[in-house]
Amino acid sequence: MSTNTNISMFPTAFIPDPARIFYSWRFLVVVLFLALPIAGCSQPKGVIFEPLETPLVWPSPPEVGRIEYVGSLMGEEDLKPGKSMFKSLAETLFGQESTKAMLTPFAVCSDGAGRVFVCDSNAQLVHVFDLESRSYEQWKPDPLEGSFAQPVGIFFDSLGRLLVSDAAAGIIHVFSSVGEYQGTIGDGQLNKPSGIVMDPATHRIFVADTGAHQIAVLSFDGELLQRIGKRGTSLGEFNFPTNVAMTDDGSLYVSDSLNFRVQVFDPDLNPIRQIGEKGDVPGFFSHPKGIAFDQDGHLYVIDSHFESVQIFDTQGSLLLSFGQEGHGPGQFWLPTGIHIDRNNLIWVADSYNQRLQVFRYLPEDQQ
Repeated sequence: MSTNTNISMFPTAFIPDPARIFYSWRFLVVVLFLALPIAGCSQPKGVIFEPLETPLVWPSPPEVGRIEYVGSLMGEEDLKPGKSMFKSLAETLFGQESTKAMLTPFAVCSDGAGRVFVCDSNAQLVHVFDLESRSYEQWKPDPLEGSFAQPVGIFFDSLGRLLVSDAAAGIIHVFSSVGEYQGTIGDGQLNKPSGIVMDPATHRIFVADTGAHQIAVLSFDGELLQRIGKRGTSLGEFNFPTNVAMTDDGSLYVSDSLNFRVQVFDPDLNPIRQIGEKGDVPGFFSHPKGIAFDQDGHLYVIDSHFESVQIFDTQGSLLLSFGQEGHGPGQFWLPTGIHIDRNNLIWVADSYNQRLQVFRYLPEDQQ
């Protein structure tokens, strides 16, 4: 048999043709030339929170505003990261990649360095928004070690870890500051964990164990140290506690949701008073959930049924209430979580509106 290749056996389309190559490149150059003006050279970073034409503040003028609306985040595109010329061109030619957004944001925290973490209960992941670098990530457990079932509580602790409570799995997932999955703590110790906070002085972790109607106190590595309370209505007893917060002096505040109140414990964990009771006017509660403190020690309480945030002094006197049902700025649809960062930004997980709403506390010295 002859080993010579008969070139006529192949279609001419497979034969390199200098003219064909030349015109192909000319076509590509023309496409690029036409696309560049459309794509533009590059796009700088945008403004994440565009100011409203008419500022939204509480209380309304002529009173001095103490809370102002800043903006909202729904997904990665809201970070407005800017684009290089090549990325803009690629999007012009091939279309934009689908962007990632929140499904049911349930709780929120920050690391004090520009990152905001949101646990998304139904999406079963943590959204990570970096406001400095304008980058976005999603964190999940290592698939070989487990997965999220129902993440509902989140806290960035003083050891540089992100703690995520998983109500359905009865555990707390632990991530490093860069998103490396470090396993779980509280295994076999928790019933239905939700809100979570760490005492920076002792590194004790306080967990609202909703299913057990108690507050579980864990060591930093998950050893159960003690339990606080039992089911009931007396001071120091709970009926589905959902969230916890701690003041600088170590006092513990608990959102005792179906007792329609916030309970206060001193640094020795003795119950000392309650704030609020069942009612349908400001200063009372229907379903208190997320709680947080601003830099001046004011207590913020989300009421998911009233679609509002109420602000109290530490003794329980109502100072201000803001928000109402709806979908616009300053309006909520079943809000659940709240976090106040060191820059006085108030982050509210507006769950059924699938967004974070952002407000700012205005101290008297900044008026």
